[in-house]
Amino acid sequence: MLGSVSNLFGPKIDHPLADPKEFRRIVSELPIDNAFKALDEVLGWFESLESASDFPEDALFEVIRQLEESAQQHVRRLSRDYLHAPRLSKTEEKRMWTIIHGFWRLVAKLYVRCLERAATGGKDKVGERLQAALPLLTVRLIAALGSVVKWEQFRYGPMRADVWQQLGRAYLVAEGGGFADRAMKRYPHASETTSASREYLKVLVFHSASMDSLLPLEIELGERLIGHFLPNFVFSARGIETSVYWVDPATDQPPVRLARMPRQSPTLRFFQPGSARGEVDNLLHELERGAEVPADLDLGGQFAPRTLLPVLRHLAQYWDAVPPQRRHQRHHVKHRMGVLHGLVNAFVVFSSEFGTRPPGLPIESWVVENVSRGGFGALVPDQRADWLKIGALIALQPDGGDNWLLGIVRRYRRHSESEARVGIESLALRVLSVELKARTASSYAAASGTPALWLVDGNETGEARLVLPPATFDIRENQEFTHQSQRYWLTPVALIEHTMDYEVARYRLSRPAE
Repeated sequence: MLGSVSNLFGPKIDHPLADPKEFRRIVSELPIDNAFKALDEVLGWFESLESASDFPEDALFEVIRQLEESAQQHVRRLSRDYLHAPRLSKTEEKRMWTIIHGFWRLVAKLYVRCLERAATGGKDKVGERLQAALPLLTVRLIAALGSVVKWEQFRYGPMRADVWQQLGRAYLVAEGGGFADRAMKRYPHASETTSASREYLKVLVFHSASMDSLLPLEIELGERLIGHFLPNFVFSARGIETSVYWVDPATDQPPVRLARMPRQSPTLRFFQPGSARGEVDNLLHELERGAEVPADLDLGGQFAPRTLLPVLRHLAQYWDAVPPQRRHQRHHVKHRMGVLHGLVNAFVVFSSEFGTRPPGLPIESWVVENVSRGGFGALVPDQRADWLKIGALIALQPDGGDNWLLGIVRRYRRHSESEARVGIESLALRVLSVELKARTASSYAAASGTPALWLVDGNETGEARLVLPPATFDIRENQEFTHQSQRYWLTPVALIEHTMDYEVARYRLSRPAE
């Protein structure tokens, strides 16, 4: 505790946290039942320490270390609220993100200050005392920077170069000191040990997994799965034939795929999934066969296998010996498109009853920058809309055209505070609005209809894909609809995708004998 190092504080330090008794009082009076207020208070103390230039860095490390530990229960609670709240407004989401991201950013910044002071070695007493703390300091700093990377990924970047430089610096200090692989507990009551090299590799693997196509909860699960499978990875100073990624900790560059051997440097590091890919495949196979999530898999909560499956499939792709390549060639263009979001709006424009551009609908204007056979890349000028996220269903119409297309936002990356780039998968070029009715022996005309979108092109022979309202698909229930006076029968095949706003399903398509 701080009291044991009270002799580190000189009497001239004019800061409340420099008094061990006052420090203990401040920590003990943090609100227990209000995580946001507690974290806000801790953040305020961090900000005050930023400008406390006369605070010795060895004592500063003890203060930050204990404040970080005291705040963890509040960080975990707010993080759960951020990830699991069903419908956060954009304002509330940003408020929660800002305080948690700010917490980790300031923790890391203050630890960096301590690390820089430790670089003086044993030239004075402060430096000498920090040398003894370096193993824990580097672990805490790398882990805090890893949290900054994760929380910036929750809002899809952009990532600052200084984060990678600070990560690499901390790792090289640990390696140079001979304690990069020393096992220790990050927090006093942690159930598992970690090390500086483990925390560093975890951030490298996280970044290499291209999380910008996952939702925030899936990103969180991805990070936890990475931690679980990390012992299977191979991390070394020598590039071999099976190496997949490389990084130079002495630079400010993130890890990149090993397309060719980089210029030689004594600080080059290489990593590959090792047996992690096989372990992921085994878990995927078990879950797909109906097994429960293993009890030893710490995901921070209970999750159904269907929540975990898309994340495991995503990681399996990026942990392959040859990570995924672009399937279709992109062609650069500059063209504006009108954009509508959601199933209801799409149903209106594909029904053709209100014209090709119905008045009163919230049509946005996006700039398409590239096209391929699989979809589009677009620049989004305004991010205030609550609906814009991975998985959003959108209808698109080229400026000057009459036809509408249907797509799903698959990738999202912030380019700046006012712009983002999105990747859109094209679901179909020809879409029709239809009303589904359960196919029963009772009167067809008496049944109430369910609005749906019939994806006319891009189907397997004899099948149809339909976009439905959430919780509509039932493998036991046949459907039918009428289009241009023709009746069509639908026999359920599989649910392809489901979200809180819509689902996509496959049906066998047939026409009844008249």
